[in-house]
Amino acid sequence: MKIDHEVAFETFRTKLNQSSLIRRSEWKKVAGLPFVYLWLEDHVDQRMLEDALKLCAATAMRGKRLTLEMSYVRKNQAFYVYRIRFLVPQRKMFCCGNLCDDCIRFTS
Repeated sequence: MKIDHEVAFETFRTKLNQSSLIRRSEWKKVAGLPFVYLWLEDHVDQRMLEDALKLCAATAMRGKRLTLEMSYVRKNQAFYVYRIRFLVPQRKMFCCGNLCDDCIRFTS
């Protein structure tokens, strides 16, 4: 059984490959962190790329309690490199007294 962030990554990769702005994408793990190398179509700039990445991530995270961590790493003449991570929420271990919706007091 796959957990939420694994399913989100698969959906994200599928949506990314379907994007008309991206010619090719390649995934590499370095030190356990996922990096995506993106070759773009000629008319695409970095702002358009980041909007497309966020849209693909939003689609992948729909219905799940995940957040996106996206970091621009570098640009080569041929491609862009981003670090993409889907973070799962950490469960609270104590009550902070702020009447949070997900307070530990409300779990059984």
